[in-house]
Amino acid sequence: MTTQQTTTTPNTFGLAKIILILGLSVLLCGEAYFGYRLDALSTEQEQIKEDYSMSNNITFGLFSVDQWRDRISAVVDRQVHGFSMTRAQKKALQAQVEQQLHGLINNVVKEINKPQESFSGKLKKFAFNNLVNADQIQAQVPSFSKTIIDKVNSPTSTKRLKNIVTSKIDQLEKETYDSTSVANAAVTKYLYRKYHVSGVAEFDKRINSRLASIRTVTYNYAYAMLGCVALALGLWWLMRKQVQLHKTLFVISLFFAFILLAVGITASIIEVDARIQTLSFTLLGEKIAFENQVLFFQSKSILGIVETLLKQPKPDAIVVGVLILVFIIVLPVLRIIAKGIHILSGKKLAENKVVKYLTFESGKWDMADVMVVGILMTYIGLNGILQSQLSNLNIHNSFLNTNTVNDTSLQPGYFIFVGYVVFETILSYLLKRIDPVLQHVGESDPEQLPLR
Repeated sequence: MTTQQTTTTPNTFGLAKIILILGLSVLLCGEAYFGYRLDALSTEQEQIKEDYSMSNNITFGLFSVDQWRDRISAVVDRQVHGFSMTRAQKKALQAQVEQQLHGLINNVVKEINKPQESFSGKLKKFAFNNLVNADQIQAQVPSFSKTIIDKVNSPTSTKRLKNIVTSKIDQLEKETYDSTSVANAAVTKYLYRKYHVSGVAEFDKRINSRLASIRTVTYNYAYAMLGCVALALGLWWLMRKQVQLHKTLFVISLFFAFILLAVGITASIIEVDARIQTLSFTLLGEKIAFENQVLFFQSKSILGIVETLLKQPKPDAIVVGVLILVFIIVLPVLRIIAKGIHILSGKKLAENKVVKYLTFESGKWDMADVMVVGILMTYIGLNGILQSQLSNLNIHNSFLNTNTVNDTSLQPGYFIFVGYVVFETILSYLLKRIDPVLQHVGESDPEQLPLR
């Protein structure tokens, strides 16, 4: 019996290792695929939102003289071309004309009846008083006024007046412009060609539809990644007594951690989006509205934050960028590599001071967990400030209505990075538990392994 156990045990262990490697490889490939898709979609989402914010930037909208000119001139133009005088307006206007004519006649009579010193003046006064009856003229004022109003409202006169007003509006349009018109036209043309659309409505519809789809799929990929890692941790629990498989399980777990780290630092972690959803008021009985005016948009990954800081001209910003690069990106990668070397190499290399320090002691310098808290606090602070400031822009009265939107949010990349921090902490704990055993028991000596 003893001989049979000795000869079959290595095969049993070998088969178990192969099955374990195959199972973990499937999970690892799944995690890598989900991470790749998440990162790609995160980049696409960031680009789409940057394009959208550029197209709907407040500089090209609410702060653009051209936009105000086009909207106001359109309203005035419609009012001019659609103008027609109502019966009440005709009656009121006729009363005004009558009043003016009566006043004009009274002034003329008064002027002529003044004492005249010259012969010609006296002659005109005599002729007027004998030939002209002022009362008869005053009595004809209503008919004169009606004739004037009818003439003004004739199709020919109305058309002539509309043409005069329209020409003045066109002249004002040509004289009113700002420096954003050329840039806005170029941006609009580029974006419409890029997204294969022909107008604003189609552009907004396509963008919003694509963003909604990306948002759903991206979170699904994030959940799938974390699910693969959770299954790998479940295998640790199931095989907690199979010491001979711990080395294999730990090494492959390091690959899980590396993928989490890679995706966590390259995918977007936070998005700041503040906009005026609608601003509307009434002019000449018509509604003028500005929609989706982007006040500020920014989406960053940890790697993007580092790049931005390193490109700043200020030394303090560069120092912060270098510190984040070293303690959030480089050091975690070195720690993963050191753990792998410590587990796989011989005793001499495993006990190397540098390797051992990186494996067990460098955790106090790893600031990934600090970064997690810092990002969360930044999000809470920014979200609170924006919410407070934007709420002050919400105006609702009889003259003006404005609605603001704060779409600041944590992105899937943040949750993946949190997953890495948690998983790396668990791996460090497991390594401290299994390292003493692995130092004394080798996988190549199954007879020495405790069988349970």
